[in-house]
Amino acid sequence: MGTRRWVAAAAAVMVALLLLSAASHGGRRGPSFNSNNRTFVFNYTLAKTIVEYASAVYMTDLTALYTWTCSRCNDLTKGFEIRCIIVDIQNCLQAFIGVDHNLNAVIVAIRGTQENSVQNWIKDLVWKQVDLNYPNMPDAKVFGMNLIYVLCFFTRVGCSFIYFLMRFMFWLKVHTGFYSAYNNTLLRPAITNAVRKARRLYGDISVIVTGHSMGGAMASFCALDLAISLGSDSVHLMTFGQPRIGNAAFASYFEQYVPSAIRVTHEHDIVPHLPPYFFFLPHLTYHHFPREVFPCINLESV
Repeated sequence: MGTRRWVAAAAAVMVALLLLSAASHGGRRGPSFNSNNRTFVFNYTLAKTIVEYASAVYMTDLTALYTWTCSRCNDLTKGFEIRCIIVDIQNCLQAFIGVDHNLNAVIVAIRGTQENSVQNWIKDLVWKQVDLNYPNMPDAKVFGMNLIYVLCFFTRVGCSFIYFLMRFMFWLKVHTGFYSAYNNTLLRPAITNAVRKARRLYGDISVIVTGHSMGGAMASFCALDLAISLGSDSVHLMTFGQPRIGNAAFASYFEQYVPSAIRVTHEHDIVPHLPPYFFFLPHLTYHHFPREVFPCINLESV
């Protein structure tokens, strides 16, 4: 009797893997740049433009930033219209939202780690995972719970065992520090409000979210949040040297809802290799979502 239960459990694992694979691949769509009918693919001009926004958000002179006259507010980003600057002093966070009329898109840029910020370094180093949970987030836990009920019914394995298996292999788990830095601070409500106002003023133009290092991690959560509320076709993401932010189930989920995502990585940068991935625990450790680009020139030097 015990052998049959373990056989059934093994079968449950196989069924779960097949269902997860189907769920993560079935709904993918090619990325598009709806505002101007261009495909959101990597090219150096676009990347150099966006990396200038990811660089400018580090500026501490807020007056120069708001008037877009700072030392990094030039070249390909001339004419950028700042709509909102967000400064969370308590959590040492900064971001801005504005409109790039050449790209016909709302730009969201989120600052990365400040070297002298204890809060930022703590968020970087705490690798604990928590459940991903946004309001109106589709298919996340519903899929996992439905899968548990199906496997319990067909295999007759104890539901506690199946639930334990699902929690560790298929639940959407994300980095505690990066997720809370976006979700539990001023960033999330202020960014979503500013983006909605800009789109009401200029029409339903696309949104491009960017950030460097820790800012790229928060930008990824921001892009997913906006894609859920505005639609996948409206939101695009390009980050620079960002760390991993979630487990394998999250990476598949993210790819489905934010297909227009590009991670620009420099080969000598250690940050994209953190938090670590362990091949012997593929479902429990951190995974990157696609697509990754290794440019021939160092864009981060911009």
